[in-house]
Order: sequence, then C-alpha cells, then structure tokens
Amino acid sequence: MTASGTATDPVCGMTVDPERAAATHEHAGETFYFCAVACRDRFARDPARFLAPPDARSAPEAAAPGEPARATYTCPMHPEVRQPGPGACPDCGMALEPLAPSLVDPAEDPELVDMSRRFRVAAVFTLPVFALAMGRHAAPGAFAALSPAADHALQLALTLPVVTWCAWPLLARGWTSLATLRLNMFTLIALGVVAGFAYSAMAVAAPGLFPAGFRGHDGSVGVYFEPAAVIVTLVLLGQVLELRARGRTDSALRALLELAPPTARRVASARLEEGVPVDVIAVGDRLRVSPVE
Repeated sequence: MTASGTATDPVCGMTVDPERAAATHEHAGETFYFCAVACRDRFARDPARFLAPPDARSAPEAAAPGEPARATYTCPMHPEVRQPGPGACPDCGMALEPLAPSLVDPAEDPELVDMSRRFRVAAVFTLPVFALAMGRHAAPGAFAALSPAADHALQLALTLPVVTWCAWPLLARGWTSLATLRLNMFTLIALGVVAGFAYSAMAVAAPGLFPAGFRGHDGSVGVYFEPAAVIVTLVLLGQVLELRARGRTDSALRALLELAPPTARRVASARLEEGVPVDVIAVGDRLRVSPVE
C-alpha cells in the first residue's frame, strides 16, 4: 500500500482503494488488493509471475548474434501476458500485439495472410455443404436424385478439409485452453466443431450403431456437417476482420509517432540546455518544449 492509502493491482496495474477493492488475497504475509475478482484469480494461480520485476516480465528474449531483438508482445485483454514474438494469448486465445508501436512499417502480417487463406478455402467448401443441407428443405425436388446416404457422404468429404486444415489454429487454441484449464471462446468453438463432426462422421460410417429413435423417415441418421463447417468459416472471418482492424490501428499509431521530433531540448541546469536524440531521454530528465512545438 502506498503512503496515500491506495494500493496497486499487481495484475493489471490499476490503482485500488483498499476499502472498495473487489477482491483481496494473502500471500507471503502481505495483503494484495484487486480491482476485479478475475485479477485476483489470475494472481492466486501464479503470484511469482506478477511479483517479478517489470523488466523481468517484459524483457524481450535475447537475440542470437547478428539477429535483431524480438519485440515483446502482449494481450489487449490480459496485459500481464508478455512474450517475445507474436502468438496467441494463453488466457483468452486472442492474437497478441506488440507492447510498443514501432516506426518501422512491417511487412504484411503473416497471421493475417494465413487466416485469410484458411477463410477462403473454408468458404469454398462450406457453401456447397450449406446448399446440400438446406436444399432438401428449400427445394426438395432439386435433390431427389441424390440419396440421403450419398448426400451425407458428400457433405463429409466437403467438411473434412474445413474442420482439419482450415480450423487447425482454432482447434489448437481450444486444446491449449483445455490443457491449461483457462477456458475461453475457443474452448466452445473446438468442442462444438469436434463434437458435431465426430457425431456426423460416425453416423455416415456406422449408422447401424444408432438406435431407431435417431433415424428419420427415410432411415438415415441426421448429420451436423453444415453447422460445424459454418462455425469454422464464420470464426475465421471474425479473425480476419479483427487482424485487419488491428493493422489499421497500428498504421495510425505509426503515423502519429512519425509526427514526433527526432530531438528534444534537455535542461541540464538553470541556464544550460542541450539538444539530444529522443532515444536517449530517460525518466527524470527535464525537457523544455516551446509553445510552437
């Protein structure tokens, strides 16, 4: 607790009034105050992670000789997550973003390229699956020549690449959330897609295993290939839109940073000023900024 009677949430860094704190936690004989129960729960799982010095938590991984240092990335929803290089947040599964914006305009985002490619492939295979699943209800005569067994087998073949290659990043994030018990949106996506596809594939491969109550009037077992494929395609579309919006935000921040002057006037004494590069300014330096600047 600070001298002013307030405390700092060790997870998110917010200032907390101890008397109005949403949650508290005892660790090593000290009481910590939190702005939310979620922050308290994350702290309780690994106190050492949040009590480490900030430099130790956010320092980038040492680069190999002759290679540039890797930027530190963080999660916009969980700012305590820090890691060198891009990736997915272990708590919510969101794509990490650089901790500090850079003036260097990077090449095309490789994650956006990958997600866009997977979305396009998923859309190509999902559209005919959707047409087959909905066509028998909208226009039964158009699919009269296609038997239910052949219809389901064709849906299986079209859905297979969607729920394997296209959905791989989503399933990997869902598996990570289950392995670490940090359940999130990707947990539901992975469970829903895998359950729907596995059930439907079994209905096609071994329909005799299902009781009569699971069969329709034509004797076939209902399948859920269309929901599994549509879920994957829509989630990939959401990832593409999110990454594009983030890229536009980064471009706006770089444009704003480019307006900053390369040098500043540092006050060395009451009568002495020196022009120094902005990069060498440290905490505690006194700077003079004229009105026109």
